[in-house]
Amino acid sequence: MENNQNAIEVRNMSKDFKLVFDKPTTLKERLVFWNREKPQWHHVLKNINLDIKKGDTVALVGTNGSGKSTLLKLMTKILYPTKGTLETQGKLTSLLELGAGFHPDFTGRENIYFNASIFGLTRAEIDKRIDQIIEFSELGSFIDNPVRTYSSGMYMRLAFSVAINVDAEILLIDEILAVGDQHFQEKCFAKLRELRDSDKTIVIVSHSLDMIRKLCTRAVWIYKGEIKADGAPNEVIDMYLDQVIKDHASEHKDYKAEDVNCILTIETPVEGEIKKTRDTLKVSGWEVSNTYNSKVDIYFDNKYIDQAKRTKRNDVLMHYQEANGGASMNVNAGWELEIPTEGLKGEHKIFVKVSDGNTIIAEKEVKINIEDKE
Repeated sequence: MENNQNAIEVRNMSKDFKLVFDKPTTLKERLVFWNREKPQWHHVLKNINLDIKKGDTVALVGTNGSGKSTLLKLMTKILYPTKGTLETQGKLTSLLELGAGFHPDFTGRENIYFNASIFGLTRAEIDKRIDQIIEFSELGSFIDNPVRTYSSGMYMRLAFSVAINVDAEILLIDEILAVGDQHFQEKCFAKLRELRDSDKTIVIVSHSLDMIRKLCTRAVWIYKGEIKADGAPNEVIDMYLDQVIKDHASEHKDYKAEDVNCILTIETPVEGEIKKTRDTLKVSGWEVSNTYNSKVDIYFDNKYIDQAKRTKRNDVLMHYQEANGGASMNVNAGWELEIPTEGLKGEHKIFVKVSDGNTIIAEKEVKINIEDKE
């Protein structure tokens, strides 16, 4: 290691995979697939340089196929670099595959001993921690049942419970927290925060951008096998989402939805809210849809005011991506407009309409009261 303060050092590292095809067996196959005899390579990671300091909680973000999980597997030494070096310093544990290392015919208790011994614990050390592991997993009497009878959620509980109780200095996690019920996810998240605050080094691969913002001290964005950004999670996530939208727009530039879907929200003002008389009233919210051409028009007491100004709302796009598994087509999900209200009092209605060309795809209204200033 070049720096004793680093837990992980990656230098000029690349990882390639050889693409293997079935060999042609007939003359026809040889003629059609003549170029398959030449080796082809898939360059997953390209010239990666990365330092992860001891005590850092780092998220690796990027789209599917960008190389995040491959980098994590290289850190665990499941895979080895094609070029360059990757070094780790400290005891390491990983959660990459659900139930990896568990034998289905043995009980949960027996698998705790097998799994923890792989992480370097002696039988005496496991004896001291086994009650703590079982308690955290919440498996109860199921702990003495064969693992093959477990659900995927029970697998995850057991795997996570073992991994966090082996006193590793480096913890590597790949999307495993997406499995399980809400209660156990929150419990795992609380435990990860506890580990983060105890100066453990944590590297997480996750598409849960909201979790990354709350938990991680740093984010690394991998784009097409290269590190595109490295820094504060909020800044890196914003850049990542911007690129997701650009790529989505480029891939679907000629796309036209057969059925246009839209989600419209009015954030301000709130229904029934009492507003004091002012010159203007801010109306704002957000809208996401599967069309590029949506526009938001504002009406006040059935009178058309103007088209709302679109604004950047990466918090909305982040939630939309997590909920729907893909990017919204709206580059700017937010909208806002100032409505003149000088001299107005009493009950009034604000109507918001979203349209795609000449077709209305969503509409909402709120009623408010305007009173004199105090």
